[in-house]
Amino acid sequence: MISFEEFTLANGLKVIVHEDPDTTMAVVDVIYNVGSRDEDENLTGFAHLFEHLMFGGSENIPSFDTPLQKVGGENNAFTTPDLTNYYISVPAQNIETAFWLESDRMKQLAFNTQSLETQRKVVIEEFKQRYLNQPYGDVWLKFRPLIYQKHPYRWPTIGAGILHIEEAKMSDVKAFFQKHYVPANAVLVVAGRVKVDQVKALAEKWFEPIPAGVKPQRNLPQEPKQTENREMEIVADVPANRLYKAYPVIGRYEPGYHAIDLMADLLGRGESSYLYEHLVQKKRLFDTIGTYQTSSIDPGLLIIQGQVSDDVTIEEAEVALEKAIKDFATSKISEKDLQMVKNQSEASLVFGEVEVLNRAMNLAMAANAGDANLVNSEAAKISEVQVQDLEKWAQRLFIQGKSNTLKYKKIAK
Repeated sequence: MISFEEFTLANGLKVIVHEDPDTTMAVVDVIYNVGSRDEDENLTGFAHLFEHLMFGGSENIPSFDTPLQKVGGENNAFTTPDLTNYYISVPAQNIETAFWLESDRMKQLAFNTQSLETQRKVVIEEFKQRYLNQPYGDVWLKFRPLIYQKHPYRWPTIGAGILHIEEAKMSDVKAFFQKHYVPANAVLVVAGRVKVDQVKALAEKWFEPIPAGVKPQRNLPQEPKQTENREMEIVADVPANRLYKAYPVIGRYEPGYHAIDLMADLLGRGESSYLYEHLVQKKRLFDTIGTYQTSSIDPGLLIIQGQVSDDVTIEEAEVALEKAIKDFATSKISEKDLQMVKNQSEASLVFGEVEVLNRAMNLAMAANAGDANLVNSEAAKISEVQVQDLEKWAQRLFIQGKSNTLKYKKIAK
């Protein structure tokens, strides 16, 4: 259990405090309820661009990292389709520096041409390195638009293409910031060697004077129910053939998520999983294979991906994979196997809460989803899953009309 207290500032900023006297550190975590799903389809990549711009200086602080380094702090950030998260770790006695830094960039970034051009180049270079210039890098750039027909999950967080970042105008950048990076659309979590009263005083001092803004109302296009199998093929200079399959599933906080997650673990997580045992160890058709969920807030995906053995065609591998999936979906799952993946999942949960930073981020993400106490119900939800729940979902997901397949082929030589 992660203990916490929460309150809301006059400007609508939700604040959550987790006291941990056993650490010498303090964490300040700010989540903005904006991700790539909130972008205009003609202006994609902005949430990720802001992940970089937010370190480019603010109204009173020309260099974000310099004052933080002077007090022994560290910081970073990440963007997902659903949110953007910024976090700072500092020695607890220097926590006010983190409040000053985060509040100042929330209040007003230093919008200038130099910062935009610098970060634009960084993002474009990242796009090239991660998506265009490495083997299989363009998988999700090309596969997502096949899977998602309407929902903005159809482009990756970095954007649908370089052009949108290359042509981003200062007016568009400012408008995106003013709409999304406001107290009413954020959650502040403070954790570590802190006290609630101390955090409240600092929050009121540094964050409460910032104008609330208006919490944006989402009206995202809903993804139509998939009724037919879809597939695509890519041929490129890669070292081996790879096979990807994606199946539509429910969102991260919907009932049934944990049953699907445990089912996916049994199917393809680790060397004891069904697919690994049958297709890697026994038949030697794949060198590696794995299964996971995207765990997005809106309906996501269950992904199966594997690297095909050199002496096997990708078509042979696909036939064998589809048969293995069908056999798994129609087979009985034992209580012993279910308990094994439950134990693994519960151990991961406990291990993930060792670091105070992880606890802070988990609280922030749960609060962003609507209820910080969701972090404390995870273990119970895992424990409640029954064998029949896994069997039900396997039979519901792996059926005709629900699969998306990408065959990534190496160039024949």
